Amino acid sequence: MVLSAPPDPAAWARIRAVTGLDEDILHREYWAHRHAYDRGDLSAETYWHKVSIGAGIIITPTQLTQLIAADVDFWSTLNPPILEWVERLQRAGIRTGILSNMPDAMEVGLRARHPWIETFDHHTWSHALHLAKPEPAIYLHAAEGLRTPPANILFIDDRTENITAALVVGMQAIHYTTHPAFEREMHVRQLDYLLQVDGHTDSQNGKL
Repeated sequence: MVLSAPPDPAAWARIRAVTGLDEDILHREYWAHRHAYDRGDLSAETYWHKVSIGAGIIITPTQLTQLIAADVDFWSTLNPPILEWVERLQRAGIRTGILSNMPDAMEVGLRARHPWIETFDHHTWSHALHLAKPEPAIYLHAAEGLRTPPANILFIDDRTENITAALVVGMQAIHYTTHPAFEREMHVRQLDYLLQVDGHTDSQNGKL
């Protein structure tokens, strides 16, 4: 919900159609196992079978493939203002990283369709580490990957518990709600110069 926009309701409708479940049951089972899936404690196949067992249905291999694809689509709506800003930061030589609670199949699906993911200097995927936000260790892993102290990192997230955890490990952090609100907060913190980078910033000074 920073690089991405709100989930795609059409993709959710496809998940409902494949499973044949009503909204309440699907919502309950989808989220009941999601953190374990994000954390890499469950594979895509195990996750969807847990969802189906909890809902009292059986899914076929074909349905499993359809559900994985629809789930990727569900989270694939993008947030253009943030993406455009990230591109400017990268052209200016400012290091950028992704820290995401992301299950295995989701990472594969998103990287296959969005080449811009590879432009980030470092990726921290929760499933690969068996850690997930807001566990402190995943933030420290991201800082190590960017080769800079946590205090030099501006972490942006839509969930307050993830913001709190970032602050605890020493990062700067902004709770993202809307892009205008984000820009106002950057101005309040006197970081709005970062919103104005044009690709010509000295890369040696590319830390926050």
